[in-house]
Amino acid sequence: MTAQARPPAGTHQPAPGIHRRRRRQLHYELLACGVRGHELVGQDAAELRAEDHLFAREADGLRWHRCLRCDSWLALTPPDPAARRHPPRREEIALPLRGKALRDKVVLRLIAVNRAFHFVVLGALGVGLLVFAAHQSELRGGFYRVLSDLQGPVSASTQHPHGLVSELQKLLSAQVGTLQTVAAVALAYALLEGAEAFGLWYQRRWAEYLTFLATTALLPLEVYELVHRLSPFKVGAFVINVAVVIYLLRAKRLFGVHGGAAADLAERERDSGWAAVELATPAPGTRPTATAALPASGGG
Repeated sequence: MTAQARPPAGTHQPAPGIHRRRRRQLHYELLACGVRGHELVGQDAAELRAEDHLFAREADGLRWHRCLRCDSWLALTPPDPAARRHPPRREEIALPLRGKALRDKVVLRLIAVNRAFHFVVLGALGVGLLVFAAHQSELRGGFYRVLSDLQGPVSASTQHPHGLVSELQKLLSAQVGTLQTVAAVALAYALLEGAEAFGLWYQRRWAEYLTFLATTALLPLEVYELVHRLSPFKVGAFVINVAVVIYLLRAKRLFGVHGGAAADLAERERDSGWAAVELATPAPGTRPTATAALPASGGG
């Protein structure tokens, strides 16, 4: 990515990277560094060059290393012995995600975890119904024998069941074909949720569209369920799905919203790459200030 020149002194221009992100309540860079550690470069180098000032510099007898994710500076002692003479060059360094790219990765993976949970539950339900349908007659006989032993053969609870007993009786009375159809629907939906989870985990654009369309299609059914039988679980699921739809439509700019994929890519590039790193770098010769004490990771 071509480096951008610094704006002339006295002019005000919104800068990408850490400067623009300071207005946010949640710093995904700090969150990622808190979990994975800082991304430092050149910790094992014996000498620093002038070109290394973006991520490492020396001042007052200290070696300062800059996290390429969250822009924190840490004072470390030079290595003894050193594994290499100089830090890697810029083109040899794989920059960690920052800004919008990192935020999207975190949010999409949270949605992927939610979809993976649905995949496991629906898959287990579908398999369970198929097994149940194959042994329905045996289970029905055992159920009524146990119920008769517990409540008596002419109990009112048997004639007018309610609660869990009623639901079990309805399940045992269902046709085998009906159970198999429900199982097939559950398994098909589990596969859909699994595809969404896989694609969102790896930030695939097709998965964003698939998740948006599948979630939006089910919202009317969820509203119907809320109107007829309200529960905290249903309310929570509905709120999560609405939030997912809004996020995908607005933040991921699906269907051309707010400039579409081109605008989304431009915003990601503005927050990432060496141009954003340069705009958030103190001037050469400036003594950095220690800003974090999280564990370090990466480097080379």
